Amino acid sequence: MTEFLATGFGTFVIIVVQSLMVIAFVMIALLFLVYADRKVWAAVQMRRGPNVVGPFGLLQSVADALKYVVKEVVVPAGVDRPVYFLAPLVSFVLAIVAWSVIPFNERWVLSDINVAILFVFAVSSLEVYGVIMGGWASNSKYAFLGSLRSAAQMISYEVSLGLIIIGVIISTGSLNFGQIVAAQDGAWGIFSWYWLPHLPMVVLFFISTLAETNRPPFDLPEAESELVAGFMVEYSSTPYLLYMAGEYIAIFLMCALISLLFFGGWLSPIPGLPDGAFWLVAKMAVFFFLFAMVKAITPRYRYDQLMRLGWKVFLPMSLGWVVLVAFFAKFELFGGAYARWAIGG
Repeated sequence: MTEFLATGFGTFVIIVVQSLMVIAFVMIALLFLVYADRKVWAAVQMRRGPNVVGPFGLLQSVADALKYVVKEVVVPAGVDRPVYFLAPLVSFVLAIVAWSVIPFNERWVLSDINVAILFVFAVSSLEVYGVIMGGWASNSKYAFLGSLRSAAQMISYEVSLGLIIIGVIISTGSLNFGQIVAAQDGAWGIFSWYWLPHLPMVVLFFISTLAETNRPPFDLPEAESELVAGFMVEYSSTPYLLYMAGEYIAIFLMCALISLLFFGGWLSPIPGLPDGAFWLVAKMAVFFFLFAMVKAITPRYRYDQLMRLGWKVFLPMSLGWVVLVAFFAKFELFGGAYARWAIGG
């Protein structure tokens, strides 16, 4: 068996199995994320939420997915058919691909590359093409306007996200997620994690991820009061399902980024308990709960307010923070909290 795994074909089999394991985790988590999202909204609005299909309604997401799969695909007249069907596939596949560099534990990663952060941002930046392609190919002014809104919104807040992450990179001296988590493994426990030294930017990062993933209160590309359903208005059945699945997978990815960059990843928050993948998944679940709560309790921004917040508030603040972190790291101030590359974590 060992000799087989050492061959080229054996290596290929290992990679395929590992990839399927990551995809299985993401897709199973997707079903529970949709269920949890709806349950949180229902609780805030004093409703029951899904509670009929399966015990406690747990199979409602499965039933909805099956419904989308077996329904007829209605294609409007005048659409660019190749681009129309390629667009949701692009959004879904890119959302999945980004998970290939996300570590769940030490060495529990599909591809442990030194530029993992750059890879995630490169792939997530390409997701906007799926939105633009869908809006343009739908041959609808509403869908096209929604796709343009999404493109402007995602580009605007990616700038702030990138600058905030630069502060973490300066503190760690690495773009590898494993080394970023290792740098947070200090004697002070949870107070050694980056949420404390980078506290102002944690809030900005969370808000920027809401805008990056088109979540309320920044769901302007899908504003039903203005654009019906935005860039997805002409989609139905499986193509619509792929768009929605890609959106939720991207949200869960942002929860993983927040956990890895600022909250210690798989490090245990309780002294004495071992580190492990359980802690990372638990932290991701907490942040997804915050995503759901924000949608349930906040009103939608106007589009001009959204753009003003991104370019006139978040951009100057995140840029100024990069300068501050570089200064703190250079002179190893605050006990070297911003210079983990110099003190070894």
